Amino acid sequence: MPSIIRTLLAAVLMAGAALSFAGPASAADPQIEAAKDQGVVGERIDGYLGIVSGGADPALVRLVQDTNNKRRAAYDSLASQTGTTPQEVARVTGEKLTAAAGPGEYIMDDSGSWKKK
Repeated sequence: MPSIIRTLLAAVLMAGAALSFAGPASAADPQIEAAKDQGVVGERIDGYLGIVSGGADPALVRLVQDTNNKRRAAYDSLASQTGTTPQEVARVTGEKLTAAAGPGEYIMDDSGSWKKK
C-alpha cells in the first residue's frame, strides 16, 4: 500500500511541477499562442507541441522544436528528481495541458488525431 501512495503522490507532484516547467515554455511566446489561436499549433497528449497543419512557416516549426526541446529538458530534470521516467512526466503534463487548452484550440489525443476543443 505505501508504494501506491508514494506513486500517486509522485504523480501529483510531477503534474504540478511539469506544468510549471512546460507551461511557460510555450505560453511566454506570443508566436506560439497566436499559432494556437489560428489552429496551426496544438498541444499533444504526450506533453509536446505539434504542428496541426502541414503548411506551417519554417520559423514557427523551429520555434515549436525549440519549445519541445526545453520541455524535454524539464521533463528529464523532473523525472530524475521524482524517480520516474521523462515519458511519465511528459504524459502527465500532456494530459493537464490538453485539458487546459482553450475553446477552438487543437489537441492531439491518444489516437494521434487532432481534435478542435
